[in-house]
Amino acid sequence: MADDYSNGSTDLDALKNNAASAYDAVTKGPVAQNVADQSAKTVDELSNLSASRRTPSTPAATGQPLTHYHSFFSELLSWNNPRASAIAYLSIVAAIFSVRYLDMLRLGFKLTWMVLGVTVTAEVAGKTILNQGLATQLRPRKYYTVSKETLDSAIGDVHELVNFFVIEAQRILFAENVYVSGLVAIAAFFAYYLVKIVPYWGLALIATTLAFLGPLVYKTNKEFIDAQLHRASEIIGAQTAQLKTVAQQNTEKATQLTKQYVGEYTAKAQTLVSKATPASLHGEEHTNGHANKSELRDADFPPAPQADIKTEPVVPVTVKSGEQQPLLI
Repeated sequence: MADDYSNGSTDLDALKNNAASAYDAVTKGPVAQNVADQSAKTVDELSNLSASRRTPSTPAATGQPLTHYHSFFSELLSWNNPRASAIAYLSIVAAIFSVRYLDMLRLGFKLTWMVLGVTVTAEVAGKTILNQGLATQLRPRKYYTVSKETLDSAIGDVHELVNFFVIEAQRILFAENVYVSGLVAIAAFFAYYLVKIVPYWGLALIATTLAFLGPLVYKTNKEFIDAQLHRASEIIGAQTAQLKTVAQQNTEKATQLTKQYVGEYTAKAQTLVSKATPASLHGEEHTNGHANKSELRDADFPPAPQADIKTEPVVPVTVKSGEQQPLLI
């Protein structure tokens, strides 16, 4: 009997030791250590991403300071914190699929009536059986409230977020960065045609994927992409220079032809004007194509009077009433 008891206790101790060893192997093994390390790195990257929300030192083209969300989204999409960026991307994708395939409104109503049903049932059952409701036992001593500082901080963040989108829309519209405005224009062009065949949630998924994975692809293949962009810019520059040379040559030829035609038409116009001008305007007589001045002689003028001019007295005429006044000739 004693031997059986001692054997049982020994087996129990061995079982406990095995369980402790298995627990240590699970919690302190390489897998657990790796999980702990990755968790710590994830927390650090999330903290770095949260700390990146500061106003950039470079203002906008108008001199206005940018919002701290400019730094935040720039850090998020640059994949400097890959775990935080991956979590953000997967969270957005999961939200898109949830809105697409889950009826969130009905799910919210369902969750509400189930939770309230449990609490009401527990309260009624507790008061009936134990004379004290179970929900009352779980009720906190003081209801949770939102402090004014927290609310002001949240409103400030919302204000900064709204201004981020407003400022970025204006920067894109007025082409502060030509490349960004060009990319947005191309994206809008394709979206205009894709919206006919792709649902809105599909467009949102495509836009999110491009926004997150585009910078990641560029970052991982930066040297190759930069080399190709540099080569393309050289080709475009050479073609532009050639077009400028051809355009300049054509412009010079057109200018010379224009000057030639203008000179010819000017000469013809002067010839026509000189032929159409009357000789009296120049004080000349044209005979057989030669202009001769007219010779004036004394015989061409009448003789001047020698005697004085005699004047006769004017006799006044009396006109009676009713008679017609004679005309003086």
